Amino acid sequence: MTEPTSPAPILRIEGVAKTFGPVTAVDGVSLDIRENEFFALLGPSGCGKTTLLRMLAGFESPSAGRILLDGNDISPLPPEKRPLNLMFQSYALFPHMTVRQNLSYGLEMERLAKAEIIRRVDETMAMTDLTPFAGRKPDQLSGGQKQRVALARALVKRPKVLLLDEPLGALDKKLREKMQLELKRMQHEAGITFVIVTHDQEEALVMADRMAILRDGRLLQVGAPEEIYERPADRFVANFIGVMNFVEGKVGADGIFEAEGLRLALVDAKPGPATLAVRPENVAVGPPGERLAGTVADIAYHGLDRVLHVQTAAAGTPLQVRVPAGTATWRIGDALSLKIDPAKCRVFSGDTP
Repeated sequence: MTEPTSPAPILRIEGVAKTFGPVTAVDGVSLDIRENEFFALLGPSGCGKTTLLRMLAGFESPSAGRILLDGNDISPLPPEKRPLNLMFQSYALFPHMTVRQNLSYGLEMERLAKAEIIRRVDETMAMTDLTPFAGRKPDQLSGGQKQRVALARALVKRPKVLLLDEPLGALDKKLREKMQLELKRMQHEAGITFVIVTHDQEEALVMADRMAILRDGRLLQVGAPEEIYERPADRFVANFIGVMNFVEGKVGADGIFEAEGLRLALVDAKPGPATLAVRPENVAVGPPGERLAGTVADIAYHGLDRVLHVQTAAAGTPLQVRVPAGTATWRIGDALSLKIDPAKCRVFSGDTP
């Protein structure tokens, strides 16, 4: 029986690098982005994600490497010759035009038939829930409505790939969370590949089918959100995505990880100095005397759950433990113990933060 193969990539980035004088902004990045995929480029400020997006759009030229769209090298092509659209964080709407006119403008520049322009604009406004606002100008719209107009204006041209640079950055938290789901819905309905740049880990986890983590211009890990969250490739990724507890210790020849007051039997861990990493939801709380002893140093209430900050001898900083809000009420200064499941841990050898 033949193994199923992954779909061919619509966008292939091969050894792409970008230097600005002595500064290397993107350092030999290679990755494939699939058709109809919601793909996120994620990393801290200055990691190279926006520079990479600008090279995909044609606003920057690679210093090395190639960018292929449907197997064709588009690296030499100017932005207007590429079947990609870039949606800016600022939205860049025409203030003197209505929503319908903003959407129609690009199609009119392509000299499409009037009936085709009307059909496409009507379809796109319906998909983005903008039909009731067709006659309004940008200053008559809310932040979320402006965001949808900018997205609709990019979608109406039917690009093969839509590039989005921090598209939700100007929205407040509540609206941002709503628009995350809206963007995902619209991407699915449009059937277009989305490539989004964001520094917001939660945003990428919610929206992306797959994501790439960058640091200092280099690609660290590519995978589905669940894979990167549960199996980070190194300590930086583990620390960048979500909340992670770290315990410094060593692994013996018998595979036992040891730190002050903690012993855990691990599988396939290399002997030597090591860092144990475990998520707050994977640490269980028990009465004093069981496993790793600790004292509650602080408590943070998050509605559905509480996060206990527990000081132990194993780590210099308190370990975070997530517990349901309805469980036993702990108080600052209470003694307890922590139980860590080795199967839920990651161990990094010779790693630096």
